[in-house]
Amino acid sequence: MTNLPTLDKAYVRQPTHHASPITHRSNPMRTDWTRDEIADIYNSPVLDLIYRAATVHRQHHDPQEVQVCTLLSVKTGGCPEDCAYCPQAARYHTNVKTHKLLEVGEVLEAASRAQASGSSRFCMGAAWREVRDNRDFDKVLDMVRGVNAMGMEVCCTLGMLTDSQAQKLKEAGLYAYNHNLDTSEEFYGDIITTRTYDDRLDTLGHVRDAGISVCSGGIIGMGESHNDRIGMLLTLATLPEHPESVPVNALVPVEGTPLEEQERVSVWEMVRMIATARITMPNAMVRLSAGRVRMTTEEQALCFLAGANSIFAGDKLLTTPNPDVDADQQLFQTLNIKPRAAFKNEQGQAAVKFEQIPV
Repeated sequence: MTNLPTLDKAYVRQPTHHASPITHRSNPMRTDWTRDEIADIYNSPVLDLIYRAATVHRQHHDPQEVQVCTLLSVKTGGCPEDCAYCPQAARYHTNVKTHKLLEVGEVLEAASRAQASGSSRFCMGAAWREVRDNRDFDKVLDMVRGVNAMGMEVCCTLGMLTDSQAQKLKEAGLYAYNHNLDTSEEFYGDIITTRTYDDRLDTLGHVRDAGISVCSGGIIGMGESHNDRIGMLLTLATLPEHPESVPVNALVPVEGTPLEEQERVSVWEMVRMIATARITMPNAMVRLSAGRVRMTTEEQALCFLAGANSIFAGDKLLTTPNPDVDADQQLFQTLNIKPRAAFKNEQGQAAVKFEQIPV
């Protein structure tokens, strides 16, 4: 893996169509962005970029609200995929211990604790390549029903899905499904060879067709170029409908994986990704995800200013570290921000109180 080059405008692939920025300037929900347009945004002076993103953010969201999510690994390790960043891949020698699918009761207890701590969305991840129609999937459906009955937004990330499986999850009460693109189509083969980019896009299509909210983003710091980052954002921003959630992850290098020697990305690289996602996908929840544990309060504040309005709470993201509850409580108090309520767009509920988090 190589270090990032300096910012440039050498694009891998020319856009296949050109939209007039004057024609579309009044329509913020564009899905016809070109690579040149997104690159111009991404490469703009960083303070101008933050200002523009903050302006768009305030036009579409309450800037003092941040969605608080909890992510639980319901089945850990032993994955047959070869994602170069992932410590759960069976082929890599990491310290991740494999465990089978948790029992439904264990998951519902964890969801209850998360809700009491201020989370409004509960996400369940299983280290599967794809969903199979078996007893484990039936258990996951029971988990979804249980969390949904608690009044939380329930999300899953289980690998590839078929149309019928997506429909079953929808019927069980699934609110959102996470399936990240990870990177650009051009760089994808350098990171993953066990499934294709089209496989990922097909799953997103099945999720959308079932009427489930789409959560899809990627990871920076894997050795990709700035142009690859622009390419990933282009794919997301030109889907028929923008994802409702866009996670922006900074790679957390894990010993034993092919990316264990990668250097940490700077906060300015995260800011560029977050701000560009905010400008091109104004209604999306842009999540400041993996890598936040290494950020100072000031760095996180910059990301919120640039348009991030969602985080994962709890001391672990599947198998990688995350800020603990006390740290996030202090963060919210320092920045005078509050958690966003579940289903706010649908029901207009008041935000839950972050003070509920036990000290």
